[in-house]
Amino acid sequence: MKYIFVVLICLTILSCKQEPKNTKQTGEVFGTSYAVTYYSHDEQDFQKQFDSLFYIINKSMSTYQTNSDISKLNRNEPVEVDKHFIKVFNKSKEIYRFTEGAFDPTIGIMVNAWDFGPEGKIIGLDSLKIDSLMHSVGFNRAGLVNNKVVKEPNAFIDFNAIAKGYGVDVIAEFLESKHIENYIVEIGGEIRAKGVNIEKQQPWKVGVEMPHFDGTQSIMKAISLHDESMATSGTYRKFKTDSLGNRYSHIIDTKTGYPSKTNLLSISVIADDCMTADGYATAFKAMGIEKVKGFLKTHPELKVFLIFENDNKELETLALNGFPEN
Repeated sequence: MKYIFVVLICLTILSCKQEPKNTKQTGEVFGTSYAVTYYSHDEQDFQKQFDSLFYIINKSMSTYQTNSDISKLNRNEPVEVDKHFIKVFNKSKEIYRFTEGAFDPTIGIMVNAWDFGPEGKIIGLDSLKIDSLMHSVGFNRAGLVNNKVVKEPNAFIDFNAIAKGYGVDVIAEFLESKHIENYIVEIGGEIRAKGVNIEKQQPWKVGVEMPHFDGTQSIMKAISLHDESMATSGTYRKFKTDSLGNRYSHIIDTKTGYPSKTNLLSISVIADDCMTADGYATAFKAMGIEKVKGFLKTHPELKVFLIFENDNKELETLALNGFPEN
């Protein structure tokens, strides 16, 4: 009898020490792909919850959906925005102020005019039309009063430069609400990780992509994420080339209304949350290397990795604020 009792205790201990199960769910959202990997003891399937959260975010902030809150707002229709919109609006306003307008959600009207956005380009775009459209640019032209946005009639708000990162945060926070302690969430290259990869018994590894103008993909370096997020913004996928071979990124200069001519090819930002990382990765593309270096001296919470072309058209890299080596 004593032997049976001891065996039962051992079995109980073994069952308590069972390793959590690895679950991976993938799909399409926000015009790109997503992948969520997490460990749980009962193999919980959250696909329906993910789909529901993505639907809510799109309904709030997708400029590609005509019935979304942001589309109605841009048509100057009365709308009360939800908590998701308010969080993204407030974070966008913060980054707009800190970067002195380098990050500006109202630049979307120029993104569309240059045919980088969902609305299609303006035929015969010239300096006069650009000057006219720029009168509507400036996130200081929009504000929140309770759950309503007050803006100038011609102002066009576009959160596409920060919404993917926010979507990552929403999924990550949902997993944490379900007591998931080890996960990695990725949407279109924007990432948030917590805990470790239990199967490999090491921190989550993510890749920094090598810039390729021909659409091919390869990894320049792999780094570990420790309960943090990383977003990468690149100029090597969406760009225009002039008659002299100069490349202009899809990032529009918020001061001029023209695509930015830059030698920066890729900016990776590590921050506590992915929305912050996403917003700053976009802003830094417009700021340029020297301004980014100066900015980071007063923002030690941001770790940054830059890939750029030098004067000889050779690739160089620069790690700032302790961006990890591996």
